[in-house]
Amino acid sequence: MTIHAKDERMLTQSLNRHVECSFLDVQTLVERIALTKPLKVAAEALSVTHPHLFSPSPVFISRDDVATIEALVATIESVAASTPYRDHVLAGVPEIARFEPGAKGVFFGYDFHLSNDGPRLIEINTNAGGAYLNWALLEAQKACCDEALLLMGEPLPNAHLPATWHEMFRAELGRDPAHIAIVDEHPERQYLYPEFLIAQAMETMAGTRVSIVDPSELTWTGETLLAEGAPVDLVYNRLTDFYFEQPAHVALKAAYLSGKVVVTPHPRAHVLFANKANLAILSDRAMLAHLGVSAGDAEVLLRSIPSTQRVKPETAGRLWAERKHLFFKPVNGFGSRAAYRGDKITSRVWQEIVAHDYVAQEIVRPPERVVRWEAGAPHLKFDLRAYSYAGRVQLFAARLYDGQTTNFRTEGGGFAPVFLTPGRGGQLFG
Repeated sequence: MTIHAKDERMLTQSLNRHVECSFLDVQTLVERIALTKPLKVAAEALSVTHPHLFSPSPVFISRDDVATIEALVATIESVAASTPYRDHVLAGVPEIARFEPGAKGVFFGYDFHLSNDGPRLIEINTNAGGAYLNWALLEAQKACCDEALLLMGEPLPNAHLPATWHEMFRAELGRDPAHIAIVDEHPERQYLYPEFLIAQAMETMAGTRVSIVDPSELTWTGETLLAEGAPVDLVYNRLTDFYFEQPAHVALKAAYLSGKVVVTPHPRAHVLFANKANLAILSDRAMLAHLGVSAGDAEVLLRSIPSTQRVKPETAGRLWAERKHLFFKPVNGFGSRAAYRGDKITSRVWQEIVAHDYVAQEIVRPPERVVRWEAGAPHLKFDLRAYSYAGRVQLFAARLYDGQTTNFRTEGGGFAPVFLTPGRGGQLFG
């Protein structure tokens, strides 16, 4: 059966709803993660410590949707580089966010729901986790039958991701980094700590020293940032204190503002991209015209970004009346914290939303994926993440879950690899 462009989205939805095959080879996954002795121990324990980190099933996406996402990412980053947009977004933000460090910011994550009208951008994250884990997951995919070989014929993963990511850090610094510090609060307690170990192992193999540290373990001498007693030239920042306001982050803040240490991603990137109020700008035709965005770029944005509005006292009455069609998110929130679906909001929660800084976004229902599991074949929701750097998508991954938001607590859920739907000129099952 030849697949034409107009049929791809329908085929993609059918594959996601009906293909129950599991492509994950658990032993290979352990082998790919086990780059060092500490990683071998962590990998062998993942089924106990992180039972819902990886889904056994892949997610499928059409070529048209991939092209749409790539065009949107490039367009957003082009618009964000314009002077009118930056002047508008940077007005009134904390001083640290106006500091221009020169670095672009690594591992941006553009999160989407796939709809009948194409991919719709839900949010942008500037310290998106999971990229290294999804590399390992992609490496562990094996076809379960001859028919599955066709479905795996055109995977989206980049086979050279470790080298790509090393070059990304090199580009941020302008030379090969000698010492990278991966910084997060109590990193060994973080759910994605195994990812830090993979990143450490990969960069160590490339000849770079890597320390994984809590920000309180950093020392700023006035000239040099030290981690484990050694000078650091690049910080891979995983903190969710986006402006380095906590007392324990004073050394990192000073080093960042000195311009002598590259911190990536950084406060300026968060304000320009991840602040959810920006989606209200990027989904407003009149505002885009005011900022000088071309008609062509505006159409790219408006086609894929759901209508988003700031919650203000003067709009509260209307938004309350329309709440069943809206999703409410804190402007500076992360990880779905304090986010609410409108039809679930109580009057008490609504008062909290109005009293704080929130956006109301048109609801785009998440697509579904059938996952084969011991308890049956449940229909799980999923979102799609495009990891990017400098406006170019490096990696696609999906997150399967049950409930209101992604949670890594669902049987059969977790990170899932993404494969292209067999398409134009291709053959499906002979």
